[in-house]
Amino acid sequence: MADRIVSLVPSLTEAIAATLPGRLVAATDYCTHPGDLDVVRIRGTKNPDLDLIISLAPDLVIANAEENRAHDLDHLTAAGLHVHVMYPKTVPAALDALGDMLRACGAQVDPDWLVAAREEWGEPAPAETVTAAIPIWRRPWMVLGRDTFAGDVLARCGITNVFAGNEDHYPKVSVEQILAAEPDLLVLPDEPYAFSADDGPEVFDGIAHACVSGRDLTWYGPSLVGARQRLTTAIEAAVKNG
Repeated sequence: MADRIVSLVPSLTEAIAATLPGRLVAATDYCTHPGDLDVVRIRGTKNPDLDLIISLAPDLVIANAEENRAHDLDHLTAAGLHVHVMYPKTVPAALDALGDMLRACGAQVDPDWLVAAREEWGEPAPAETVTAAIPIWRRPWMVLGRDTFAGDVLARCGITNVFAGNEDHYPKVSVEQILAAEPDLLVLPDEPYAFSADDGPEVFDGIAHACVSGRDLTWYGPSLVGARQRLTTAIEAAVKNG
């Protein structure tokens, strides 16, 4: 059982706090959920204070292969810490990985929120889909490409990603390339770039857009409960009003 846990991933911080309260001793500055989390802060996901983490002598460090840098994780491992690394690219893989992680942390059974998430996301994807481009950054423009967790989330909400065939997970593209792909819809999350109704859609006049929660789209943890319905509602409203 891990009594002292450090989390380097915001969504996993939330998952551990909700399931095993009191076990977390440190988390990143970007770990905003739960809002009352009172732990040592160890900077960001890309620049964690490695010396501080080591000094805390955690039983377990939780990380993600995409959000955290490999050489930081190697440094922690070389210091004798046990690092549990996750990198799910689909919703089912994320649900299974969450169960494995929580057991590594000391949970004996799946928490209620994970059971509910399995049920919610176990429903089949819609038969009919709309095509979409999903920008995640601006200056330069970047979109979801192939084999991403967020892309699988949207596929299960009725979205066909027009850049899913790109060789990169998060390709840099031009506005012209997005327009040339002729998507029915733009899906604009509010993180990592804070797209909004006033920041993003104006570049693509005439294309319907859905502004969605980046937490619903990219976090895996308790936020998965209800996320499918929230995303589907936003997408359906955008298509209807587009």
